[in-house]
Amino acid sequence: MKKFTTWLEDRFVPVMNKANGNIWVLTIKDSINLLLPVIMLGSFFCLLSILEEYITLPFSFWTGYDWTIGKLSLFISFLIPFNFCEKKKYRNHRFAAAISGLIIFMIVATPQIETSKDIGFSSSALGAGGMFVAIITGVLVSLVFEILHSFSFFKKDSVLPGFVKNMFDMMIPMGLIVLVGWLGVQVGNIDVYAIIQEAFKPLTSFIQTLPGWILFDFALVFLYSLGISNWVLSPITEPVTLAAIAANVLMASEGVANASDLNMFTQELRFSTYMMIGGTGCTLPLVFMLLRAKSQKLKTMGRVGLVPSLFNINEPIVYGCIAWNPLLMIPMWLTAIILPCVIWVFTKIIAFAPIPAMVFNLWYCPYPVSTWLITRSINAILLMLICFVIAAMIYYPFFKVYDKQEYEQEQKALQK
Repeated sequence: MKKFTTWLEDRFVPVMNKANGNIWVLTIKDSINLLLPVIMLGSFFCLLSILEEYITLPFSFWTGYDWTIGKLSLFISFLIPFNFCEKKKYRNHRFAAAISGLIIFMIVATPQIETSKDIGFSSSALGAGGMFVAIITGVLVSLVFEILHSFSFFKKDSVLPGFVKNMFDMMIPMGLIVLVGWLGVQVGNIDVYAIIQEAFKPLTSFIQTLPGWILFDFALVFLYSLGISNWVLSPITEPVTLAAIAANVLMASEGVANASDLNMFTQELRFSTYMMIGGTGCTLPLVFMLLRAKSQKLKTMGRVGLVPSLFNINEPIVYGCIAWNPLLMIPMWLTAIILPCVIWVFTKIIAFAPIPAMVFNLWYCPYPVSTWLITRSINAILLMLICFVIAAMIYYPFFKVYDKQEYEQEQKALQK
C-alpha cells in the first residue's frame, strides 16, 4: 500500500493536477459552472410542474423549463469561445468569438431542427441533448480565434479608432467560420450534428451501463480522495448526465418511462435520490461515527462536518480525515462500486424503487427530502436508507481501526 500511495503522490497526482489546469478543461468547466444558475432555475420549474398534476393552471411551468434547461446547448456554444478568449487574454475577440460559436452551432443544429419540424426555439437539439455538439463547435471556434487572433488589416501605428480596426479584423475569423459552416452544412448537406452525436454515442451508451456507471463514479471518488477536484471529469460527465435526465423527463412526459429504458447515470439519481448521502462518497454515515469516536480529534471533526454534511457538503470531512488516508480512502472507493450495484438491482432488475425522471439539480437539498421530492415514493426512501446502512457497514470496520490509532496517539501524547 505504501508503494501505491507513493506512486499516486509522485506520479498520478501531478499529472491530474496538470490536466485540471489545462486551458481546454478549465474553459469547459468554467462554462458549465456559469450555467449552474440556469440549471438550478430549470430544476425549480421542473419541481413546480408537479402542481400541474393536481391543479389546473392558466400557464405551464414547463415553459420556464424549456427556456432554461431546454436551451443549455445554445448557451454553452456561446460561453466556450467567450471563456477561451478571456483565459487567453484576447479581450477584443471574446464577443466576436462567442457570437461565432452561437452562429456555427445554430448552423450545425439546423438539419436536426428541420427534421424534427420544431422550427424556431422549441427544438430539443438546443437543449441538454446537444451539449457534446455545442462543446465541439465551441472548441473549434476557439481554435480559429487562437490561430487568427493576431491578424490585422492595419499597422499598430494606424490612426484609425480602435473600434473601427477591431470591426474589420473580427470579420476574418467570423467570416471563415460562417462560410465553412454554410458550405458544409447547407450547401454540402453534411449533418455535422448527427456525426458528432454518433461519435459520442458509444461513450454515452457505455456510461449508462452498470460497468460504465461504476467506472465513472469510482474515478470521481478516487480523484476526490486524493484531494483533486472531480470537476476535472465534468467535460465528459456533465453533457452525459444532463442529456440523460432530459431524456428521462421526455419519456415520463410521453408516458413511456419504463425502468428498462430510463437512464441511471444522472446527477438526480446519484446526488439527490439514493447514492451520495452527505456528499460524494456517501460520507454521512461516517460523520455519525465520528461523533461517537473515542478520539477527541475525530469527534471534533464530526461536530465540524455534521451541519455541512446534512446539506451534502463534505469537504470538511474529506479534506479533514479521508484524503490521503488509506484507512478511509478504501471504504470511500468501495461505496462507488457497491452502491451502484445495489441501486441497479432495486431499480432496474426488481423495480422496487423508481428511477428519477425529473430535473433536480438542487444537490444541497438534504436527504431524504430530495428523494421524496424527486420520486414521491416511499420505496425510494427505503432504498435510500438501505444505501445509507450499506455505506455505514462499509465504513465501520475501517473507522474503528482509524479511531483506535488516533485515540492511542492522543493517549501517548497526554502521558508525555
